[in-house]
Amino acid sequence: MWLVLAIRASRTYFSTQLIQMTSLPERNKPSLFALAAAFAAVYLIWGSTYLGIKFAIVTLPAFAMAGMRFLIAGCLLFTYCLLTGQPKPQPRQWINTTIVGALLLLGGNGCVVWAAQHVPSGIVALLVAVLPMWMVLIEWLRPAGTNPSRGVLIGLVVGFAGVAVLMNPSTSLGNDSIKMVPTLVLLLGGLLWATGSIYSRRAKMPASLLVSTSMQMLAGGALLLMVGAFRGDFTKFNPDAVSALSIGAFAYLIVFGSLIGFSAYVWLLQVSTPARVATYAYVNPIVALLGWAIDGEAMGLRTFIAAGVIIVAVAFITMAGPGTAKKQQEKTKGAFEVIELARS
Repeated sequence: MWLVLAIRASRTYFSTQLIQMTSLPERNKPSLFALAAAFAAVYLIWGSTYLGIKFAIVTLPAFAMAGMRFLIAGCLLFTYCLLTGQPKPQPRQWINTTIVGALLLLGGNGCVVWAAQHVPSGIVALLVAVLPMWMVLIEWLRPAGTNPSRGVLIGLVVGFAGVAVLMNPSTSLGNDSIKMVPTLVLLLGGLLWATGSIYSRRAKMPASLLVSTSMQMLAGGALLLMVGAFRGDFTKFNPDAVSALSIGAFAYLIVFGSLIGFSAYVWLLQVSTPARVATYAYVNPIVALLGWAIDGEAMGLRTFIAAGVIIVAVAFITMAGPGTAKKQQEKTKGAFEVIELARS
């Protein structure tokens, strides 16, 4: 059922968005249907990729798998851009897209891939759900950013309390406590992903979002492969040991996770606010149930309580009113989109 919904969302997304992603003037005026299709693609597809990563790395080296996933998707998309006459990127744009690719894919996705080897996919999805909190904190701390409102501050406190519940080594809530290091790595990955998401909105990027997306995947994939080579992924790789399940999951991650899901995310960052885009984190706690139902992952009382607390926290942040801009000029039209971060 989940796969059917993902396929339908992806077909709708590509049928409505391929043209709108090609140039800046068009991407500023997306249709409501296009937005709904892109959000559906991100909600449904990305929710399933955590389990896909877990299946892929059963018999495939983690960082080599992640690097090849994005490198293949980036090559396919970049080739399409060249064949269809998309504007060629400038050298400075390669620098910026490499920075974004490093933050999003090497930093964000790399942390997820590493942690997925040590904790259940549901826990990975649950900790990634704190993304809106990182968005708010970065916006708060950056120069000329936005001071969070009282409701947002409450959401931040509640959210990190939920993370503390998950990390608490006490057995009073059951024996399903998780390892400290993977948890911290996942939190770091969320911070890097949020940083890259906000940076991408201000950096000089290619006019074509298809070109920009492909460049980010090429850069991020290459960096992930470098890390994999340093870790010895290629020397440990045994082709005879690769299972059909891992190959299927790898193919799913390329097509649905990278070409469709990541492309939809990059496009949404330009036509909507990071706060609204980050609401895909609402779906993540449901993914914990997906891993439990499909793969029999353990879910104890601690995980259920932490999931509930984090959902409440994200709801507080999303429904709270906007904060106060640090500088008066931040009330201009362009900066108003950034101030909307406080709504997440």
